[in-house]
Amino acid sequence: MASAFEGPQIRAVGLIAGGDLSAKQFYAVKLSDANTVVVCAAVTDKPYGILQNAPKSGEEAEVCVIGQTKISADALMAVNASIGTAADGQLATYTVADTTKYIIGICQQGAGAADGMAVAFVNCASIRLLA
Repeated sequence: MASAFEGPQIRAVGLIAGGDLSAKQFYAVKLSDANTVVVCAAVTDKPYGILQNAPKSGEEAEVCVIGQTKISADALMAVNASIGTAADGQLATYTVADTTKYIIGICQQGAGAADGMAVAFVNCASIRLLA
């Protein structure tokens, strides 16, 4: 299998880490305050984007809002799977029947196991609950 890769992205600017995110690169993040992001902590959290760097609290957070990005998979993830946030901020596979979760993208290159690196196209700018 080819290694994980990234492509064109639209990134949000002016964001600050609202906690130590140094071990959360490629996790889903949400807004916690004006211009501040933290890792998603529930499957019902509304993701703002995928963290691209590993900032400590108060440092600049680079967040992919739309585009092709590496993601940290919560479990085995297949190509073409719809994805959303897991309870720990990693990305998980969901279906349209999961009406309390936000679908933020589609997996382009899968992960073979939990904590694996996958590739997805995400669009957090227009997400909504499927209910």
